[in-house]
Amino acid sequence: MYICIDFDGTVVDHRYPYVGDPVPLAVDWLQRFVELGAKLILFTMRSDDAEGKEYLRDAVQYFEENNIELFGINHNPDQDSWTNSPKAYGKIYIDDSAFGCPLIHPPTFNRPCVDWKVVGPAVEATLLEQYN
Repeated sequence: MYICIDFDGTVVDHRYPYVGDPVPLAVDWLQRFVELGAKLILFTMRSDDAEGKEYLRDAVQYFEENNIELFGINHNPDQDSWTNSPKAYGKIYIDDSAFGCPLIHPPTFNRPCVDWKVVGPAVEATLLEQYN
C-alpha cells in the first residue's frame, strides 16, 4: 500500500525552513507502517533551491536519520508506467492540512499537528486488513 506523508505539521512541528521537533509518535508509527509493508512517499511542498538551500534534502535526511525507508519523494515511481500525472499516487494521504485529519497542539509547537494516537492505529488497521 502506498502512503503519502506530508512533512511539516505531520512528522515535525511547523518550523519551516528549519526542521521542527518531532510530532509525538510519528516516527514510531511510520516505522511500523514500513514493517507492515507500506511504501512511504514523502509528499511535501519543501524543495531545494538554486541558491543551494536544501529544504527538501533536510526532510529526506530526517527520514534517513530515523530509519524510515522512503519509497518515493514527491513521486510514486510505480505510477510511471500508467500515468504522467505530477500528483503522487497513494492509497492514503496523511497531512495535517487534510480536512478531517485528527490534530493535537503540543504546548511548545507553533501550530497543531497530526494526532498519531488516532491516525497510527487507524492506518495500521487498514494495512493489516489489506494483508489478511
